Amino acid sequence: MEALRAKYTDAGQAHVFTYWDTLSPTEQHELQEQLEAIDPQRLNETVKQALEADEAARNEKQAKVDPPPADSVVSTVDNAAEEAHFRNVGLDAIGRGEVGVLLLAGGQGTRLGSSAPKGCFDIQLPSGKSLFQLQAERIAKLEQLAAKHANKERVVVPWYIMTSGPTRKPTEDFFAQHNFFGLDKANVIFFEQGTLPCIANDGKIMLDAKSRVATAPDGNGGIYAALRAPLAKGSDSSVIKDLEARGIKYVHAYGVDNCLVKVGDPVFVGVCVAKQVPLGVKVVQKTDPAESVGVVAQKNGAFSVVEYSEIPKELSEARDANGDLLLRAANIANHFYTTDFLAREVPAFEAKMAYHVARKKIPAVDLADGERKKPESPNGIKMELFIFDVFPFCPKLAIHEVARREEFSPLKNASGTASDNPETSRRDLLAQQRRWLDKAGARVADGVDVELSPKVTYAGEGLEGVQGRSFDQTQNVESL
Repeated sequence: MEALRAKYTDAGQAHVFTYWDTLSPTEQHELQEQLEAIDPQRLNETVKQALEADEAARNEKQAKVDPPPADSVVSTVDNAAEEAHFRNVGLDAIGRGEVGVLLLAGGQGTRLGSSAPKGCFDIQLPSGKSLFQLQAERIAKLEQLAAKHANKERVVVPWYIMTSGPTRKPTEDFFAQHNFFGLDKANVIFFEQGTLPCIANDGKIMLDAKSRVATAPDGNGGIYAALRAPLAKGSDSSVIKDLEARGIKYVHAYGVDNCLVKVGDPVFVGVCVAKQVPLGVKVVQKTDPAESVGVVAQKNGAFSVVEYSEIPKELSEARDANGDLLLRAANIANHFYTTDFLAREVPAFEAKMAYHVARKKIPAVDLADGERKKPESPNGIKMELFIFDVFPFCPKLAIHEVARREEFSPLKNASGTASDNPETSRRDLLAQQRRWLDKAGARVADGVDVELSPKVTYAGEGLEGVQGRSFDQTQNVESL
């Protein structure tokens, strides 16, 4: 304890021990454990770096923003031959057991009116399946397709699921209650994103209670550190070690809230493997200059995701010879990594990635009277990294453009809102499957919704059995 106190005193953060003598032994133990996990001097440096970067960004004259180099972009939109080529390259890698998938699932469904993890949400499909179930069944189908492609009895695509503190237990419980949706639980690995202390406007660590530091999630960019963290308290294993032990060379990472996501997409994997890049990003085409979406571009000569607000109006509206927007690679939080990049390259530059600052109203203990108070104006900052903050440190990046209607329908807002809600997710998924049925020669009556289970098809393949068939009632098809 003396050493711990001295460490916090040297860092100017000794106030965290203000109420130590009033705490019960249990509370003292909990606070000590929390404080031991924090390096206060390193935290001070991180805060300084984040504030300086925030100030520089606000005072920065217009950054030089350019479209990404043409040789970094591969579009498979309306290009069946090229798509088939890359699919085969991807299936080769999956068939060799070299591909894993990584799910960002730390969010709660608060904006959806739910207290459960977002992946538990039911978008009111005929089957009543949750987002987690849809994704699990896509993995199972992908394993089947890859096994057939490789002429093997079985192929495993391990699923790494990053939760947050509030979503860890409910997510694990949900999977257990549903028997891991038919997957082998040994191949479903849960881990947790980190947190950072909340910092008061005067630079001091904030207390959420007399025995507890106020913390907040470190953003989806915290995934890089979380991959190296112990999988459980006292464990020697980590996601990185598990990837390496399994011989996984490539990882597809995606967000939980996209009902159209192609989990472990062999086409995307194939693009990145063929181009021999350590990092890839999947994008959809931005067609409206006013759409509030970040785009993958080059900022001051380095790859970056440039926010809508950072782009001058004339540049955001500029078009190429084909009439397409120059800055059109809309980011959808869908990435490819080599395991080597995650294990060795990211740690080498990670300390240079400045955290983003969010000024917030943070409930905290007032050291003047010991009362926990809710402020009326921002009294501190929360810091977070974004998953794309690695882009500027990567000179070689593959940008894979796909059709929005086939691959991107985010679930952000509650029912009845203008966009990105359960109704639009349900509509977009069922519209896609109607297109698959039409192409396969089936007839679906007007006003009828037919849901095709991922057990039936991963991306529209294998539907020869519906040719000539008529669907006159809304239904879920689990087998053909």
